[in-house]
Amino acid sequence: MPEHLEETDAAYKVYLYIFYVCGAIMLGITVFGFYHSTIEWLENGTYVMGEVIHNTTIPFENFARLSTWLFFSSIIGWYCVSRIGWKRTVAGKISSRRMALLQLMLLGLLIISLYEVLYNFTVLNAKISAGVINGVVPDIDRLYVAYPDANAPWNLVFATKVFLAALLISAHAFYLSTRPRKILK
Repeated sequence: MPEHLEETDAAYKVYLYIFYVCGAIMLGITVFGFYHSTIEWLENGTYVMGEVIHNTTIPFENFARLSTWLFFSSIIGWYCVSRIGWKRTVAGKISSRRMALLQLMLLGLLIISLYEVLYNFTVLNAKISAGVINGVVPDIDRLYVAYPDANAPWNLVFATKVFLAALLISAHAFYLSTRPRKILK
């Protein structure tokens, strides 16, 4: 049994179609979020990054938020890409210099994503704890941090999900880039 997925395998088309669906979901959510953030910016001069995406539920109330769909589809989409695009990265098709640069870039993204996940989770925890200590249980879905720009703060739950997806994808990509290259027949 072959170790890698080939274009002739039935599963190849499944991964390809799932990737297209994930891409459409990510594009749709991004356009929706950009549109509503632009409107909020034009009306108020400020917006909370990811708040409209995090606070919109699909397909019905209290089911799944757009931020969860974005998180899910980006990770599933990445996995499909890694399965269908494996030939482009094996058997010396990427020079050792480019592979070294790619690995360093992926390691950098991995470190930055790890830091951002820990930072956002810590700030989220601190805001929840501060609210509880003051006797007010905060609306966790509306907590934000005014960093790096006070005019464009980030919704903390959205930021945590986005950077967690980036952490998982960059970690998987780094792992795949360090595996020994296979010889194609």
